[in-house]
Amino acid sequence: MAGWQKWLWGSIGWSLGGPIGAILAYSLASMSDGNSQTYRQAYQNRATQPGDFGATLLILFAAVMKADGVQSKSELDYVKKFFIAQFGTKHAHERMQLFKEILKQDYSTAQVCTQIKSNMDHAARLQLMHILFGLSQADGHVHPDEVKVIGTISRYLGISQKDLDSIQAMFFKSTVAAYKVLEIDSEASDDEVKKAYRKMAVKYHPDKVQHLGDDFQKMAEEKFKKLNDAYQQIKKEREIK
Repeated sequence: MAGWQKWLWGSIGWSLGGPIGAILAYSLASMSDGNSQTYRQAYQNRATQPGDFGATLLILFAAVMKADGVQSKSELDYVKKFFIAQFGTKHAHERMQLFKEILKQDYSTAQVCTQIKSNMDHAARLQLMHILFGLSQADGHVHPDEVKVIGTISRYLGISQKDLDSIQAMFFKSTVAAYKVLEIDSEASDDEVKKAYRKMAVKYHPDKVQHLGDDFQKMAEEKFKKLNDAYQQIKKEREIK
């Protein structure tokens, strides 16, 4: 537990309070056979820290995985690989232990999302949605029930339908999807395509989530690349210079 506590408490702020703090406290207590109050600290009203983002992901990962009633090995592998990629092999085991404890709990997704929306900026919330779609697709397809849950989460988080469609389209390779990524339709003029790309490039620029730390910024760079790929696909088909 020492490694996990050092990672969590060293980079966490607002998520120590509210429903997220309660979920983490219960899970950590279950892992250590201790009193949950040991892991409850004073609520800190400050900007989102990497630990807040990571803790939030654990809880929303669980909500999406439970949506279709099947916790597949591929999805668990995705979560494990995610932890290894972001935090290294050393502490991935502890994170998986905590995640499995969270999976056992029943909690209000609405209450969790209300806390997130109140404390996390829009760019970070968009990043959350991108990662959740990655989890959903881990078993080879995006299950309708999981899409429904992600859609519900997005509404609770104040994410617009256009933004949600744009992020979801990043996981499909087609011309139709490319236009959705840019939040325009195929009838848009070349100038409108260029304008839409510039607007989306500002919205999804990796610097927007720099405050979450280098690890999460790398994921934002992957999302930014998908935006560029969609734009290049449209440019090529239209022969836009």
